[in-house]
Amino acid sequence: MHEQKKIRKYLILLIAISTLIRAFIAATIELGNDEVYYRLYALFPDWSHFDHPLMVGLTIQFFSFDLLFDSEFFLRLGSIIFGAVNTWIIYQIGRAIKNERTGFYAALLYTASLYAFIITGVFILPDTPQNFFWLLSILFMIKAIPMCPNLPMSGLRMLRMGLVIGLAILSKYTSVFLWVGVLLYIIIYNRDWLKNKWLYYSIALTAIISLPVLIWNLQYDFISFTFHGERVEMSGYNINLDYFLTELLGEFLYNNPVNFILILLTLVVIARKNLQLTRAYTRTILMVSLPLIITFLVFSLFRKTLPHWSAPAYTTLLVLVAAWIDQLKNKKTLRIPGVIFASFSVLFIIIALGYSQIKFGIIDFKHLHEKHGIKTDDPSLDMFGFDQVGEAFEQIVIQDQASGLMSQESILVGNFWFPLANFDYYASSPIGMKSYGIGRLDQIHKYAWINRENGGFKKGMDAYYLTTTRDYRSPYGNINSYFEEILPADTILIKRNSRVVKKAFVYRLKNLQQIPDDVLMFD
Repeated sequence: MHEQKKIRKYLILLIAISTLIRAFIAATIELGNDEVYYRLYALFPDWSHFDHPLMVGLTIQFFSFDLLFDSEFFLRLGSIIFGAVNTWIIYQIGRAIKNERTGFYAALLYTASLYAFIITGVFILPDTPQNFFWLLSILFMIKAIPMCPNLPMSGLRMLRMGLVIGLAILSKYTSVFLWVGVLLYIIIYNRDWLKNKWLYYSIALTAIISLPVLIWNLQYDFISFTFHGERVEMSGYNINLDYFLTELLGEFLYNNPVNFILILLTLVVIARKNLQLTRAYTRTILMVSLPLIITFLVFSLFRKTLPHWSAPAYTTLLVLVAAWIDQLKNKKTLRIPGVIFASFSVLFIIIALGYSQIKFGIIDFKHLHEKHGIKTDDPSLDMFGFDQVGEAFEQIVIQDQASGLMSQESILVGNFWFPLANFDYYASSPIGMKSYGIGRLDQIHKYAWINRENGGFKKGMDAYYLTTTRDYRSPYGNINSYFEEILPADTILIKRNSRVVKKAFVYRLKNLQQIPDDVLMFD
């Protein structure tokens, strides 16, 4: 009992400290390209969206009080809160499959994961709610599918699992792998469930909860499914080992190199049948995790993939790592193993370097590609300087409208969803200016729907166009063809540590002559 109280005290301390650190980071760095884009899901809610289902938008709406507070901190507040709750959930999973100490080790390993701490614990992405519902599904899963379906409460546990998996699917499509894992386990290890009505009720409940995604895609000719299907289409593509190695390296880094190695070692221990854990729990976790990992490793042989797609599976495997570490630490006393300290050391080094680079540019990358006299290949600049652009842009607009150079109803236009969404959040929205996208659906994404919400284009409109040296896109040859003329650009200098690190260019587009095509031809 003393040991349990001690573990609970340390767990609460872990959650509190990690939450404070993540809250500080969330409040003090600018939103990334994806985050400003997903803000649009909350600003223009729908049953689903071009890129992902609706849950990330709902998360932003809920925690920002329907965008009443729209600072970086409040937009990311859902990630901060879910990150804390997820640590508690993975502790409960470890506790359920073995003991309190296993749960605590799982919570430590989870906190040390870059995916858990930063990607879903600070950044607001579809992965944020997915990771929450994924872990909750695993907790309910281990209490349902390994058990006899005829035991009291088994049916309700199965139904509860189906409910949460449905919410996970409303967060991100890859959550269907939860059901893949469940069905694989049942077919291979516990076929009695196939004769039980509650399994089918649970599947039906997941399907009902997922209906918003289906209804929205029916309305738009399954455009979201088609978009994601094309991203992983393998026919006609040759094997590209660079893609595979990039995916593997990404998984190695995203999940923390120490954690990744521990996961591989644990899988070897399991293969040798040396893990001292109830087989039903081991099999359940493997059935859910391995198919997702293997699927995207295979895809990466042919197409570019992103390492966070398979990260929920690696997160799940951390519970087995925790069980193995507990097995090695067979003494009753609670001691944090050196490998976990090593994992945290790697995490803190990555966070310190990343944060310092974004805020202060401590690493001066040499031999970078230059554009307009500025080095452009520093990825930290994707999360720096847009607030400076917004402040300078406001003054330019005020002067232009006061002099009559630009209309009072001027809009902001862009030809790609990013950095248009960045400029939307930091430059146009603060001054009440609407933003529109001009281009193909695969270029402007959600802005195809926002164009309609904003009332559409009207002839005679004046517009601004913004671009930076980091991702320079000229308005000539595309957007300029719709307007009567483009006036000479103003240049905004973006400084970090008193040094110009990026330039933004402000183009004025006069008198819209041709209405851009409405790329939504589904209705």
